[in-house]
Amino acid sequence: MLPYSLLDLAPVTEGSDPRQAFANSLDLARHAEALGYKRYWLAEHHNMPGIASAATAVLIGHIAGGTRAIRVGAGGIMLPNHAPLQVAEQFGTLASLYPDRIDLGLGRAPGTDQATARALRRYYDSADDFPRDVAELLRYFDPAQPGQAVRAVPGAGLAVPVWILGSSLFGAQLAAALGLPYAFASHFAPAAMEEALALYRRDFRPSRHLDRPHAMLALNVVAAASGAEARRLFTTQQQSFVRLRRGQPGLIPPPIDDIEAYWTPAEKAMTEAALACAVVGDPAQVREGIAAFVARHRPDELMLTANVFDHAARKASFALAAEAFAAG
Repeated sequence: MLPYSLLDLAPVTEGSDPRQAFANSLDLARHAEALGYKRYWLAEHHNMPGIASAATAVLIGHIAGGTRAIRVGAGGIMLPNHAPLQVAEQFGTLASLYPDRIDLGLGRAPGTDQATARALRRYYDSADDFPRDVAELLRYFDPAQPGQAVRAVPGAGLAVPVWILGSSLFGAQLAAALGLPYAFASHFAPAAMEEALALYRRDFRPSRHLDRPHAMLALNVVAAASGAEARRLFTTQQQSFVRLRRGQPGLIPPPIDDIEAYWTPAEKAMTEAALACAVVGDPAQVREGIAAFVARHRPDELMLTANVFDHAARKASFALAAEAFAAG
């Protein structure tokens, strides 16, 4: 069976707060573990009222501590916001606390707006040094050498799996050159997916980390008892995307009955293009949609995400998605 995993942004819904979001995330992680999901990843975002996973490593520790076996990781850490040594120490700590359960995905975007990026980076000018920073971070996980001036404690000598994340050809090229697994952000930026996958697979160089290409694709999956209800639940994600593009990020909104009355034709086209990698429907439609996506793109793993307003409906959606994999 194709491994399937879950991407969570710790959504803060209207009428809720981060405390509730964290409780929901832990409950969802336990649910995912029971359903056979392989990984539970959290993503770094900043200055976004509807996303509570800014302190990503801290939240990973909370989730890992409340689960037993599911792999927990970052999808991802936006490396230009951090010193590589600090990331190595954080994930070395997590890997020491939860052996063989921690993943580290690395991205080069800021995960926020430019003003917040400047506040985060302080003296960091851009993401141009991302490849060098990745290489430095990887070295901190190597066994410490005699006379080594700077080492990650904890971190040195720990086998923390490192992934390169991307939504363009840049990440694919870097992952291929370094011989690392690659995760593509097809759930919100699918335009370059096919070209990036082809490049990664063609140019991959075996390394001590990985002997063959390993690509994960992200897919929006919203499932419900009926196709109509699933489409209604999906309007939460559609609204959130439009709000972000309008420069009005806020708390995660409840679903609405008429999405056509909400957006302009231009916003509809932009949103549908960005969310093109989505399977929305009843259990049969979800099974067929996932199977078609896998048959076309042949990923090694799938990372599912669902920005559903109601927590119980979100859990039910992931359960129906897991059933689709079991039936496939």
